[in-house]
Amino acid sequence: MKNRVTGLGGIFFKTKDPDQIKTWYKKHLGLNTDNYGCSFWWKDQDGNDAMTQWSPFSSDTKYFEPSEKPFMINFRVENLVELMEELKKEGVTIVGEIAEYDYGKFGYIMDPDGNKLELWEPVDKAFL
Repeated sequence: MKNRVTGLGGIFFKTKDPDQIKTWYKKHLGLNTDNYGCSFWWKDQDGNDAMTQWSPFSSDTKYFEPSEKPFMINFRVENLVELMEELKKEGVTIVGEIAEYDYGKFGYIMDPDGNKLELWEPVDKAFL
């Protein structure tokens, strides 16, 4: 497999009041927040538009389970299906099934410290 992780796809964290936290980051750090948080646009090594997402989640979200951590990191990947097969062969804990949307495919794994990691094969043009 040539590439696995190609970049940071997002940082997701729990907070008591996501709207208040988005407002604070907008006011004090200038983040252009929306319902989901803030999207950071950049160019990949081939000059294609790419996006990284910053998102606060409600402290009672179940999205990070089975991790008990208050955060989750999303990594951009190539060939998610092939990567998930390789990770399974390597003994990595797979969480659930691959999900596919118009903006990409998502797979979930656990690292040895109990952090749930979201692997994303993006379709960045879906956001443009």
